Amino acid sequence: MLEKIREGSQGVIAKSILVLVILSFAFAGVSSYLGTSTDVAAAVVNGDEISANELEQAYQNERGRLEQQLGEMFDALSADDNYMNGIKQNVLDRLIADKLISQAAEDLGLRVSDEQIKQAIVTEPAFQTDGVFDNERYLAVLRQLGYQTASFRNMMRVDMTRRQLLTALVGSEFVLDGEAKQLAEVQGQTRDIRYLIVDSAPYLASATASADDIKAYYDSNLIQFMSQEKVSLEYVELNAANIAKGIETSVEDAREFYEENQQQYQTPEKRLAAHILFASGDDSADETKAEAALAKLQAGEEFAVVAKSDSDDQFSAEQGGQLDWFEQGVMDPAFDTALFELETGNYSEVVKSEFGYHIVKLLEVQTGAAAPFEEVQDKIVSDLQNKKAVDEFYSLQSILADTSYEVPDTLDETAKALDLEVQTTSLFSRDNVPVNLNKPDLIKAAFSNDVIGSGMNSDVIELAPNHVVVIRLLKHQDAGTLPLSEVSSSIEARLQQDNANFAASEKANEYLAQLKAGTEITDVTIATKEQLARFNQDIDQAITAKAFQIAAPEAGVASFDTAALANGFAVIALDKVNAAEGIDATVVESIKQRLAPQYSEADYRSVIEALKAQAKIEYPVVE
Repeated sequence: MLEKIREGSQGVIAKSILVLVILSFAFAGVSSYLGTSTDVAAAVVNGDEISANELEQAYQNERGRLEQQLGEMFDALSADDNYMNGIKQNVLDRLIADKLISQAAEDLGLRVSDEQIKQAIVTEPAFQTDGVFDNERYLAVLRQLGYQTASFRNMMRVDMTRRQLLTALVGSEFVLDGEAKQLAEVQGQTRDIRYLIVDSAPYLASATASADDIKAYYDSNLIQFMSQEKVSLEYVELNAANIAKGIETSVEDAREFYEENQQQYQTPEKRLAAHILFASGDDSADETKAEAALAKLQAGEEFAVVAKSDSDDQFSAEQGGQLDWFEQGVMDPAFDTALFELETGNYSEVVKSEFGYHIVKLLEVQTGAAAPFEEVQDKIVSDLQNKKAVDEFYSLQSILADTSYEVPDTLDETAKALDLEVQTTSLFSRDNVPVNLNKPDLIKAAFSNDVIGSGMNSDVIELAPNHVVVIRLLKHQDAGTLPLSEVSSSIEARLQQDNANFAASEKANEYLAQLKAGTEITDVTIATKEQLARFNQDIDQAITAKAFQIAAPEAGVASFDTAALANGFAVIALDKVNAAEGIDATVVESIKQRLAPQYSEADYRSVIEALKAQAKIEYPVVE
């Protein structure tokens, strides 16, 4: 909706109340404001309906936002129905939250007067011309968006009332200086530690796992061994690139095309330019300097000499003002025009471009010429093959679509009509699609009810420009639990590692006891890390995290603990806690600015949860 307002008004949307209204309105959809809907509700909140149509409009808005934000990545995500269903559920949750806030605002007696709505409209830049409210513009924008003035004002009243409550909730949050300073001191604190690592690798060779242990682990952790839904396909693929390989194009055909289209193989004229540039940023001063330099040239001074002494472009000045070879249309339009109007050896009058003031000189001209046939022969042959292939591709694509539709229970007839082979895949899930078929549209079709449920040929699916397939289900495997025989070896390895880690932990506890007793340890290296920062990346993150969980040492006596690593254990001695340094007013203010939105967000979520707990929410339709 915000984009439509922008397009319709050709204005800049300010951060005003109306913008907040429009943003909320864009997300929530317009159906609830424009009239009564007869469709079945997607949700009923304390008796107030959220229609399925309203949900669909809001969902499409969110889908469009994600597509714009994520680009091609969204294509892959949208192929997963579960992911998109999750997005739709999130949209419905937000609509419910909006409805709860509106109801709470009404219960609290919050109101928006007609005068407030009028002022919001009048002061909205989208409805202004030269800074003044323009009623014709306002009506034109509403007509373009399909609104009546009364329904638009009603929509604003609902959202502005809701904003009153939201502003009171989240706008009143604040962060005390003491809170921010305390957090800064905690985050900036460093610690001096010693640590040793007990690797589990030496214990792995002697670690064992019995068949009973493997079976017990399997039975207790069945959820870990769930297999994804899988399909194997047969398909007929039509690719213009493959067609092109079978097309022969003679040298004579290529030469004939070359003769008829020589302009395509013409190299453009290039000109070697030099300039004297004045670009201090002061237009008046630069123009004056440029005119003075031009006078020097007209008085007979060498261009290169004046460039070295006067040009602000020091790099080209060292070369006597010389720049590079340019084709027409490459440089700034004013510079370009001046350069291509000059005769070789001449210089221009003063030229103003977006970069400053120039005096342009043409040093040399490299005339355009047609590339010899021998240089472009291979490209012409390839282009002709591709053109013929694309023409043939479109003809064959019609046969592919017609035959696969007319004989829907097999691809054999389709392959025969196209003189192609029916290809097959092994079983694959959504996460390991064969590379040549790994496209969002194909994945969506392969796991759709149309393909899996009917067992019929799919529609024609585009993999890339001039590259399509029709697929058919060969085998389907439901998601389920993998048999013990398939996962036994991985469970055994897991249990062996666990046993090795346990042995390492036992050894780590021995070292811990020795350190606490003050016994010197000589059979393992003890590393030292002074002033370890909370977000240090130099050592294992598990060691860093544990170091900041250990209680501060007292009376010069170190504190100790152990930390589990990926393959082993660490024993850590905390010797000293160092106070944070450099905590000034700027740091405190920065943390306050970061915390305030977090507090406001937490307040909002808490209010929504409280309202939900007291509300009656029904879902007549499961989308």
